[in-house]
Amino acid sequence: MTKRMVCVVLLFCAAGISANAQIFNSLASFDVTNGSGPYASLVQGFDGNLYGTTLGGGSNGYGTIFQISSDGALTILHSFDTSEGYTPQGALALANNGELYGTTYQGGPSDDGTIFQIAPGGELTTLYSFCSQPGCVDGSRPYSGLIQAADGTYYGTTYFGGANDYGTVFRITSAGSLTTLYSFCSQQGCADGVYPAARLIQARNGNFYGTTAGGGSGSNEPGTVFKISPEGNLTTLYTFCAQLGCADGTEPLAGLIQGTDGNFFGTTYMGGGAGDGTVFEITPGGHLTTLHSFCLDGNCLDGANPVAGLVQATNGILYGATQLRGTGHNGTIFEMTPGGNLTTIYSFCAEPNCADGSTPYSTPVQATDGILYGTTFIGGTSNEGTVYSLSAGLDPFVETLPGLSRVDRRVIILGNNLTGSTAVSFNGTAATFTVVSDTEITATVPAGATTGFVTVATPGGTLTSNKKFGVVP
Repeated sequence: MTKRMVCVVLLFCAAGISANAQIFNSLASFDVTNGSGPYASLVQGFDGNLYGTTLGGGSNGYGTIFQISSDGALTILHSFDTSEGYTPQGALALANNGELYGTTYQGGPSDDGTIFQIAPGGELTTLYSFCSQPGCVDGSRPYSGLIQAADGTYYGTTYFGGANDYGTVFRITSAGSLTTLYSFCSQQGCADGVYPAARLIQARNGNFYGTTAGGGSGSNEPGTVFKISPEGNLTTLYTFCAQLGCADGTEPLAGLIQGTDGNFFGTTYMGGGAGDGTVFEITPGGHLTTLHSFCLDGNCLDGANPVAGLVQATNGILYGATQLRGTGHNGTIFEMTPGGNLTTIYSFCAEPNCADGSTPYSTPVQATDGILYGTTFIGGTSNEGTVYSLSAGLDPFVETLPGLSRVDRRVIILGNNLTGSTAVSFNGTAATFTVVSDTEITATVPAGATTGFVTVATPGGTLTSNKKFGVVP
């Protein structure tokens, strides 16, 4: 593994087919003026709209932040320049103050990337510029986005920099005070991993989990799965390529999700039975099961080489995307049961000139209307990328922000048609709440609440959260 990995996403494009009961729609095409090359996943805002970034394009040619409605109305909120950062590769994070936080891979005084905050109206503030400390011990070139933790601060990773120049884990406050929690390759032979390319998640136990694209025990530098505490104590849970021929996968470029059963799911870019990537499940204790190896049939109709991770939708099914293959060579959207039964539900470039998009790098997200949304890196009417939606017939739901918290803390609940709601409960315990708008409720985690689903009684029926809400001490 070398620093060349950062360029792997900028390569690769040809036909498609959709499965039963799936409705695919191209919502918008980028044309450079409004952005070019959307790489990261979308995020839903307080207003119900979706927000994302592009690597290039915009008024300065260095990338954009955009807003898009569910019917495809796209608005550019900001065009980056070199001083404030550019090439935003990580997904935006929605904070409980309604603002968005993100990272840029390049730019700032040292050209090593930045952390920024942007208000819904488009006003951007640079909170931190990397490599501000001698030797870049604070990190360099953040490849992934941030998450807001239960304590209200933000956690993230850098791809380079740190004490050993193999990347870091950091925490940053909303005021821009950054603390480096861990520098990778701190163990002999880089057994703890190198080059973290994916966003962290905070599990319901309060710890953070993530992946590194390289390093780990052994000689193949295959990448790892790790756990890290809020204080910075890191444990390597798994090193890939532990099986003959790397049948368990190698180079995990995407992050993890925690499933409803408490285990974690993810993808690897390479490895598996055919060498074209895998889908895996791993327990909190580090036992890994390979659920699917791509391209085993030789025709690769299931896709190949997923850069994207997974989302578990409200039906319990996992959804993801591969950047290559399918009926052509332009990537797929797939669904998979937690047990590993995978079905390709869409192959890109099904329309002439790939007007529907090509080469998806981003993980699909499920918005509270029940529909899946995602982006493709290229394709569309100008071959600069697209935003798409995929309806799988799933019902609306509510989503909490954050996903875990203490008793007596305020929680944001996002949804649709929330006006007139009459009750909110946390795993069956009633909570006090205020309906802020048709898409937002604020609630207080009630005494006696335990980890479980949040429900909201609306005039149209009861909505349930897409994930279990974690109540922490």
